[in-house]
Amino acid sequence: MKRINLTLDEVQAFVAVAHTGSFKGAADALFISQPALSRRIDKLEQVLEVRLLERTTRRVALTPEGQEFLNHAERGLSALRLGVDEVEREVARRAARLTVACIPTVASALLPRAFARLAAEHPGLRLRMLDEGAPEVLRAVQSGEAELGLSFTGASHPEIDFQPLLTEDYVLALRTDHALAQRSVLTWRDLLAEPMVAVAGDSGNRVLIDQGLSRLKQRPVVQFEANHVAGALGLVEAGLGVAVVPRLALTVGAGKALVAVALKQPRIERTLGLITRQGRRLGGPAQALVKALRIELSKRPTLD
Repeated sequence: MKRINLTLDEVQAFVAVAHTGSFKGAADALFISQPALSRRIDKLEQVLEVRLLERTTRRVALTPEGQEFLNHAERGLSALRLGVDEVEREVARRAARLTVACIPTVASALLPRAFARLAAEHPGLRLRMLDEGAPEVLRAVQSGEAELGLSFTGASHPEIDFQPLLTEDYVLALRTDHALAQRSVLTWRDLLAEPMVAVAGDSGNRVLIDQGLSRLKQRPVVQFEANHVAGALGLVEAGLGVAVVPRLALTVGAGKALVAVALKQPRIERTLGLITRQGRRLGGPAQALVKALRIELSKRPTLD
């Protein structure tokens, strides 16, 4: 394909001369000098290797080739203007909405309050929450469906920037009337006789817990499973057993029927972070959300 060495300034200069019928009128319309305008026309004709304008002391007229080129130039400029307008509209639409992907724990325990703070500061902003498992959160950020994500995976991904927000431990969730509820700390050995409630085996939380327990000779036996932490806590509240969950899951929304007890030997932690596509600069609404998240995290009650 032959390379097109035309510049937009040169094409606009030619169209302006064709419309005004004079170099002076075109120069005035483009806010440039007549010599600068003449240089653009000369360059355009040199590139095309054809004369586009017939110049006399009284008027400027299009050559047949100039008329043909004008038809195409006008259509091209019109299409370009439409493209620019559409991009500007899309930028405006994106500026007025924000999509955040997050793991279910964050969706229930943290993000709603941050959304409320953000909505109060930006009343016209459209907010969308994608509450999914950690792998889906990562994919949503990679694909651009979500501008940012909140998860504990992605720190080592080559296409993802991971900014730590919170490091929390996994605790034992149990009913307040359970025999172990008054203990301040438990070991995993203390749970061997307890019916365990756990999230599904392929969930990020379950994988992280299993990795943390990989060196133990004996592990608690899982008797009940749920897809998400909220479901697991519901089973615990119903009296079916105890569950190991992130501490954040019990800061809100767990009700007064459950209590958290710290676990050690081993102590298992996860780091919740903000994930974005590598090198991407966050827009204004996303930056405001990060600020709101930090405020909510600073107010987060502890269960120690």
